[in-house]
Amino acid sequence: QVQLVESGGGLVQPGGSLRLSCAASGSIFSINAMGWYRQAPGKQRELVATITSSGSTNYADSVKGRFTISRDNAKNTVYLQMNSLKPEDTAVYLCNGEIETTYRVFYDAWGQGTQVTVSS
Repeated sequence: QVQLVESGGGLVQPGGSLRLSCAASGSIFSINAMGWYRQAPGKQRELVATITSSGSTNYADSVKGRFTISRDNAKNTVYLQMNSLKPEDTAVYLCNGEIETTYRVFYDAWGQGTQVTVSS
């Protein structure tokens, strides 16, 4: 099985910064795209940012200029650097990865999520 584990969430004041990490483990042959999603109470899950295996990125308009997604392919890890955080960024952030196992089966893998709370 493959697994994604997020870390780095917590409580931060408005205007502050936080860096999330998501590490993939298991019988991994390759990882294509990876991304971050978030879901706030009473709201639908939304895409935050994605990154391809070659490093091409895409961001939601609401986070452009403030968030940066990156990855370390050697560590099978994707990061989300969040700057200038706003209260509306408060949500559970979930990591997603399109993972090909050593058995050449693709998984749309999800992490458990990490809570980010932006509040004074």
